[in-house]
Amino acid sequence: METIVKRESLGRAELESLVTLALDEARQLGVDQAEVVASQDMGLTATARLGEVESLEYTNDRGIGITVFKGSRKGNASTSVVSPEAIREAVAKACTFANLTAEDKYAGLADAELMCKDVRDLDLDHPWEIDADTAIALAIESESAGLQHDKRVSNSEGATVSTNRGVRAYGNTHGFVGSYTKTSHSISCVLLAESDGVMQRDYHYTTARCAEDLEAAEAVGRLAGEKVIGRLGARKLKTVRAPVLFIPEISRGFIGHAIGAIAGGAQYRRSSFLLDAVGEKLFPDFVSILERPHLPRGLASVPYDSEGVGTYDRDIVTDGVLRGYVLSSYSARRLGMTTTANAGGAQNLIVPGSRQDKESLISEMGAGLVVQELIGQGVNGVTGDYSRGAVGHWVENGEIAYPVHEVTIAGNLKDLYQRIAAIGDDQDMRGGIRCGSLLVDEMTIAGV
Repeated sequence: METIVKRESLGRAELESLVTLALDEARQLGVDQAEVVASQDMGLTATARLGEVESLEYTNDRGIGITVFKGSRKGNASTSVVSPEAIREAVAKACTFANLTAEDKYAGLADAELMCKDVRDLDLDHPWEIDADTAIALAIESESAGLQHDKRVSNSEGATVSTNRGVRAYGNTHGFVGSYTKTSHSISCVLLAESDGVMQRDYHYTTARCAEDLEAAEAVGRLAGEKVIGRLGARKLKTVRAPVLFIPEISRGFIGHAIGAIAGGAQYRRSSFLLDAVGEKLFPDFVSILERPHLPRGLASVPYDSEGVGTYDRDIVTDGVLRGYVLSSYSARRLGMTTTANAGGAQNLIVPGSRQDKESLISEMGAGLVVQELIGQGVNGVTGDYSRGAVGHWVENGEIAYPVHEVTIAGNLKDLYQRIAAIGDDQDMRGGIRCGSLLVDEMTIAGV
């Protein structure tokens, strides 16, 4: 079978020319400002279940979005047809919509002097020349390794191999036009195990910009098998207050709630539990949160944000103190501030840890709960109240004692952030927030 993801079909120059065409058309129609985003994404996803192909999907999506500003009125339009005629029609529609929308004095492009001056190469583009047959074979290999790990692994929800390559071009009437390509690849496996009539489910996955950085397919399946077997025999707990250790892939979400609360939208809407918190000590002294948007191969690396503003390194939290918000140009204007080049979100947040890993923190905590999965969405971004269903392992005498399920961990995030006792150096690199195992010295663990 031929290779499906073809690099030559993705053209930065071609998409930049479409952006320029749309901007020229907008200028001819007399708009005050305009911005255009053009993109193309191509990918292949193969899923196998119980040794057979369950699904095979090929994507090839292309589109262009136009935003125009007439004074303080804004209009948007988009099209998946990128012919000159379709682009001109979309620009005309955006202009028509701008005549109908309400005025918003904060609307408009980011300031011209903030535009990215150097669209640097961040090593984000590593195509995986994999065909459908090979992707299917890898998925089967991964699942097979998990099913063979232990006879109690009784079923599977499948293993998936995915690859994607995309190009993004952005331009605006300040004269900025830029583009870059990026890839993402992943392998995942979801398994079920059964013991004494009780079934458990768990998974493992790997993701990276470059296929060479992925864990082996066999290892993904085997680790999924180890994790699901580790859940068998899970018990319930009596309600107690005790230390809680979040494993790295969970701790990044715990930190992420703080980032959501300091986002510009939450601040200007007055809907944040960290309202007006710049300068406040939110965490213990040893906690820092660093934004590093230019990390090579970073999963959240970008040379410029979604408004064309050049990204830059900054320290959001140092010595536990919040130093700044996460702002787009719009939210910055609403707050009387300057954009932090975060239109589209934060980029590569790093939470440095001490020279400890999960095992050493488990030993340090003595007794408590290791959280390996969270269930539900019980987080109130306005009050900071936190209540999530949890699955994990109970620790006694500094060692894993038995698996736990059907418990709830709860507290208020402002208090919980102050209660962080340690952060490990075992960072999870599979997302936009890199944080190690995180130990909270005490939470309410609600059980039976």
